[in-house]
Amino acid sequence: MTENKKNSAFVNRHIVAAFALPVIIAYLYFLPAVPYFMILLGVIGMTALWEFYAMYNVSKKLSVPGVIFGGVLLYIASVHPGYFVQTLCLSLFLLMLLRLFLVNTPEGSMSEIGPLGTGLFYVSGFLSFQWLLRKGAFGLEYIFMLYIAIWLSDSMALYIGTYLGKNKLYPAYSPNKTVEGAFGSLLGGMLGTLITKIIFSMTALSFSGALVIGSVLGLMALLGDLIESMFKRDAGVKDSGTFIPGHGGILDKIDGMLVGGPALYFMVRYF
Repeated sequence: MTENKKNSAFVNRHIVAAFALPVIIAYLYFLPAVPYFMILLGVIGMTALWEFYAMYNVSKKLSVPGVIFGGVLLYIASVHPGYFVQTLCLSLFLLMLLRLFLVNTPEGSMSEIGPLGTGLFYVSGFLSFQWLLRKGAFGLEYIFMLYIAIWLSDSMALYIGTYLGKNKLYPAYSPNKTVEGAFGSLLGGMLGTLITKIIFSMTALSFSGALVIGSVLGLMALLGDLIESMFKRDAGVKDSGTFIPGHGGILDKIDGMLVGGPALYFMVRYF
């Protein structure tokens, strides 16, 4: 990528962020979790599922029901988590029945059912942990911690990797990722948790605890990006979609949060 293209891409990202971030912050801070945060998760989750199925060219006969089932599964996993496994199994069974009766050839059945099931677990299942975080003690603070830490991890990994990166991290899955960028991701995560602790006066969380959580979230941001890169390279696409100019699709923006949400939830609940 040339210097002009790099600068142009960064400018586009900053323009979009400058408009989007204040709206997102106000939405999260001023509106009650019920029903608004659940609505936000539902819209994001179903859009990300649509992108995931489109990457793998799943037919609309199956992708539309899959997105609907994904929305239901997200709701059940968030509000009635004890029924998650049953709902997931029922959703997969119904999707297999739809594939059986709506498509008159068995060829390609696994190539469609596989992404359908993976998307339900990967998007709806992982995203539900954000609701579990939000409804717990200091839920709003931890949601902001998750979002700020992952955003700073992605940003610092991008800038440090672009301008200082020399050693490839995992070129088979993500050719542009560097070891230097990976360290940037860890630093961004730690910076994000410290900022959140200070802004929200989270006295119960020590500085050392914030650094540990931040380093884990920085690692999750990196792993989440690699996991999505694995899917995109397998599907033969560069971005999951074009929903956000200069940023790609919704799934491109939440990949770190998908795996970071469960990690933060387990750290908050059990440690």
